[in-house]
Parts: sequence; structure tokens; C-alpha cells
Amino acid sequence: MSLKSLLAKLPFGPWRKAGPLVSVVRLTGVIGQGGPLRSGLTLAGVAPLLDRAFAPKDQKAVALIVNSPGGSPVQSALIAKRIRDLAEEKKLPVFAFCEDAAASGGYWLACAADEIWADESSIVGSIGVVSSGFGLHGLIERHGIERRLYTAGDKKVLLDPFSPEREDGVAHLKALQADVHEAFKAMVRTRRGTRLTGPEEELFSGAFWAGRRALALGLIDGLGDLRSVMRGRFGEKVRLRVVQQEGGMLRRLRLRAGYGNAPALEAGVPEAFADALAQAARTSLDEWAAWARLGR
Repeated sequence: MSLKSLLAKLPFGPWRKAGPLVSVVRLTGVIGQGGPLRSGLTLAGVAPLLDRAFAPKDQKAVALIVNSPGGSPVQSALIAKRIRDLAEEKKLPVFAFCEDAAASGGYWLACAADEIWADESSIVGSIGVVSSGFGLHGLIERHGIERRLYTAGDKKVLLDPFSPEREDGVAHLKALQADVHEAFKAMVRTRRGTRLTGPEEELFSGAFWAGRRALALGLIDGLGDLRSVMRGRFGEKVRLRVVQQEGGMLRRLRLRAGYGNAPALEAGVPEAFADALAQAARTSLDEWAAWARLGR
């Protein structure tokens, strides 16, 4: 036995043989643009993390921790594609672990993995498309408010919330939703393949399920958590390297509120800060609504 092999067996020192490495990336929150206090999941924000996660040589895999009720289908598709591109380029398997929810766009992200794992109580699925809004035309009429709206193009404001609902507007929206839904279904069929065991009319209805039912339908591969599954797959000495976002919340708040930005300072820091708080409130309401659709 060589000296190098003997030294590698020692439990101390830089020459000891380290355990297998797995990089871990958290994909948490609503997908899409966020607010001043909480960033949403976008390709621009996630791409640097993914690049760092797939960078180490001789690692065994990359793990994704997914905890999202969904959001933008475009950002879901872009992030998932980047994960698949890096996995194929680096020849690495990808594992997804669902926490509270991997629903709608969150499940789209999970499908970028080669294997999907969840907790018994995780919410999984919601393979559908939703749009929501309010009809406020009756409210403004009741208060004597006159709406003045001018367009070039008769379909420019098909879904204007301050005008009565138009049949052609609803038809246009439903056609758009159908196109997005087909793209979502194609992603699930491609990534899950013959592992899907439930009927498509159930799987793609927009319904969601807890872990055990999701497993029975073939939406996930097993029930388990990151540490247990990775130790079972790569041994008890597996090293989980968590790749985190650089910079804290205060730095993001300063940047988004305009601190350190000349135009914002000219307008006045209090005004910029108030605007940031108002935007944060709107974002929090949108995020609450996204989670509320799952009963969370």
C-alpha cells in the first residue's frame, strides 16, 4: 500500500480522504419577480447559484430543495432548462426534494431533476394554469367615476379590470392558458415518462396531492429527506455543500429602495423607502394568495 493511501485513512489532516460531495441549492418562494424585501425566483437570480453548484469537480450529484407554490411559467421553464443544460454538460445526476410544496411552477422546477423526493405531507402537482383578477367597473360607476380609455387596436385592453368583461377577452385568455398548459404537460411527460401511472385527465387537471398519493401517481420517486436519501445513495460520509445567495436582506433592501443610487437620493430617501415598503406589501399579498390556493 502506498504512503498516500495510508495517509488517506487517517481521520485528521488535509491528506485524509474526504467523503463524496453533493452540492445543494434551495429554490424557495414564488417564481417570478419579487419585491424589495424578498426576491422571487428568476433565472437572473438563480443562474449564479446553479453555476456554482455544478462547478466542483468530482462531485457526485446536485440536489435541489424545492419549496414553491409556483408563479411565472416563463421563469419556471427558463430555470428548469438551465438546470438540465448544466446537468447534461457536467454529466451529473440531479435530485429534487420537495418541502412544503412543489406545486404548479414549483413542480415544473422539480421535474428538472432525475429523481423527485418528498415528505408525506408535501403538496405536489397542480399541473395547470391560473389567472385571476377583479372586475371593478361596477364599483367606479357606483361612485360616479368616469373612466377614460383610448387605444389603437380593439383588443389592446381585452382584460381591463375597470371595464365590463368581454367574451372575446375571456376566449383569448383561455386559448393562451391552453398553450401554456400544453407546454407544462409536455415537460412533465418528457421528464417523468413511464413513471407516470395516473390517468392524464387526473394528473393534468390542476389538482394537487400529498406525498403518498403523489408517489402512487408517479409524480415523485419516493418519500424521504435530503440527508437520509443522500446518505443512503452515497454513503454516511457524504458532504452536503449548500450554495447560498451572496449578500444579506439589508443590502437587497438598500439596492431595491434606491439607497446608494443617485436618482433615488435626489428624489429623497424617505420617498424611496416608502415606495419599497408599498411594493413589499403588494408582493406579500401576491405571495400569500399563491400559497393560499394550496391551503397553506
